[in-house]
Amino acid sequence: MDIGELLAFKPEQTPKRPHEDDEDFEPETTAGKRGGGGSDEKAKRIRRIAEAKETANYGKQGSSSSTTASNAFELDPELTEEERLNIMRYVENEETDGDVLDEQGLKKLILVFEKRNLKNQEMRIKFVENPEKFMDSELELHTVIQELKGVATVPDLYPLLVELHGLHSLLELLAHQNTDIAVAIVDLLQEVTDVDILGESQEGAQALIEALRKEQICALLVQNLERLNEQVKEEADGVHNTLAIVENLTEIDGEFVREAAEQGLLAWLLKRLKGKTPFDPNKLYCSEILSILIQTENDNRLLLGSIEGVDVLLQQLAVYKRHDPASNEEQEYMQNLFNCLCSALMAKENRDRFLNGEGLQLMNLMLREKKMSRNGSLKVLDHAMAGPDGRDNCNKFVEILGLRTIFPLFMKTPKRNKLRLLSADEHEEHVSSVIASMLRNCKGTHRQRMLSKFSENDYEKVDRLLELHLKYLAKVEAIDKEIDQQPTDPSIDEDEEAENNYIKRLTGGLFTLQRIDYILLEVSSTSETVKQRVLQILNLRGASMKTIRSIMREYAGNLGDGDTDWRQQEQTHILSLVDRF
Repeated sequence: MDIGELLAFKPEQTPKRPHEDDEDFEPETTAGKRGGGGSDEKAKRIRRIAEAKETANYGKQGSSSSTTASNAFELDPELTEEERLNIMRYVENEETDGDVLDEQGLKKLILVFEKRNLKNQEMRIKFVENPEKFMDSELELHTVIQELKGVATVPDLYPLLVELHGLHSLLELLAHQNTDIAVAIVDLLQEVTDVDILGESQEGAQALIEALRKEQICALLVQNLERLNEQVKEEADGVHNTLAIVENLTEIDGEFVREAAEQGLLAWLLKRLKGKTPFDPNKLYCSEILSILIQTENDNRLLLGSIEGVDVLLQQLAVYKRHDPASNEEQEYMQNLFNCLCSALMAKENRDRFLNGEGLQLMNLMLREKKMSRNGSLKVLDHAMAGPDGRDNCNKFVEILGLRTIFPLFMKTPKRNKLRLLSADEHEEHVSSVIASMLRNCKGTHRQRMLSKFSENDYEKVDRLLELHLKYLAKVEAIDKEIDQQPTDPSIDEDEEAENNYIKRLTGGLFTLQRIDYILLEVSSTSETVKQRVLQILNLRGASMKTIRSIMREYAGNLGDGDTDWRQQEQTHILSLVDRF
């Protein structure tokens, strides 16, 4: 086999069915060699035999592919019973063409790889001004890299790959002058780090992960990313596969989340998002990886803020202020950016950057424009204003006339359709949280402006509060009934069961109910007229103030982990509101 044929060889993870209309397809079967002028129907049957053989070969190496192929032939209405039986026998008896890689085969393959790698280096040094002289050695190197993909099917050989320094030599080639070689290495790494493959061998996975960490794989990948030109399709695929490697590594070992950010990937992602290139699949993938990096790691959130990541996210989202995404993929991209911004705002320092970068003004405009971005902007406002760190954002939102935007959304929940992705419950949760945060954080005239809203138009907002209270109270009561009827799990202790049940109640409507009842308490505590209105409606609907008190006492007792001083202060404040109510 010459070099050109070797380069054309691309191992596939799954067998590819030949096209029946492909005139160049000639199956390697005895019948195919004999036949010179048979009918089209006979040719089709010959092709089916070849497909069965190919599927059988993969089935012997993998799991039960041959069974699947057999079932397909059994259902084919064009075949006679005799032909069906002949094909079944052919599938069962045909020997596999290729052997699964073993230790000896891997040793030989690595030896060939090292020799060709060394030869290529020597030829490049010797003929530095004459690329034609070292091109053949480069093709040979590329070919053996493709052949090494066979190791991805046998993860038990990973420790040997590391021990023979094969992995080290492969990673060195990420800096090869020819980006085709570097992209081939990325393609190989993407296959060997596949999560499903690593799950087949704990020892192999551990050896590979430790070796990659020692080699600082993320730094090497970022250095290669910096030089790839995505205008070239092969290099664009290399970028995509690089991001897939990072996703695989972070799923296998959470420590890679921090390491990838520290080794330059976070900065590269922001740079890629900031570029003025049109939307493409790689841009979508970048937003997904960025979301993974800052979702749980606070140090990464701080790093993102320090390299102007909050501004980058706001700039990218500003595009969707007046224009909806053009496709489902771009819609997913926009949602990822909103999620990244929400994660970033969990760090106090980033809330200040969000405020200074006029993030509140952008979110307020998005709410008014009624485009798809309204859903994400509501979530971002919720994150920006929550807790004691949201005080400045709450006051600023009142200053920029945000009350004119948020209260119409509170009074009427928009109908959900295919373009408005938030459900009614999610919308009401975020709006209630924003209003509750402003009532807690705003002081002086800002707070007075908030409270005055509830006395407008014959206390219509108080009526709406009680309407939502009764709606979510019914949801929580249904969840409580469901919990009471569920059987006890003896494998879970009482504390864990209580925690699981509380989480179930929170997601079932309790979280929103707590926010609504908190607003009721805040507003009632400042106006006797509002309090009498609340009592009147509760009596008319057969509801009780005791229920609200009980919900808020439970809320005060489950404020969760956080700053101890803030938690004690918040508990005292809530219980004082309950006592006054």
